[in-house]
Amino acid sequence: MQQKKNIKLGKINLLILVILLTNILVSNAENDKIKEVKTSVEIKILDKVSSKNTILKLNLGEEEKFQNLLIKVLKCENSKFDDDPEITAYIQVKDTNISDNEKVFIFNGWTFSSSPTLNPFDHPVYDLWLSSCNAI
Repeated sequence: MQQKKNIKLGKINLLILVILLTNILVSNAENDKIKEVKTSVEIKILDKVSSKNTILKLNLGEEEKFQNLLIKVLKCENSKFDDDPEITAYIQVKDTNISDNEKVFIFNGWTFSSSPTLNPFDHPVYDLWLSSCNAI
């Protein structure tokens, strides 16, 4: 008789534990959704022909057209532990004038605000520089 009561209590405790864990997981998922912040990226573009500078503001994951370039920023981060902050971004750039299907991106990689020559954007008409990465 005592054993049946213990089994019943064990089942009730297990059910309560499952309900509590489910509530914790659901609340964590909701908190993660609240913490999602949009990030905007600022890129300076130099037209080498006309010598004009343009500042282009993009949101992460959105593709923006500038003249004949399609620019998309996939990731952007500010350094957290530096006195002199470093901004890094993963950028993809397509040239719509090029119809060669084998070379989709004219630039596809990380760029650094302090050292743009580490992974340079090489285009005959335009130069790109990463300017800022801000949460909006």
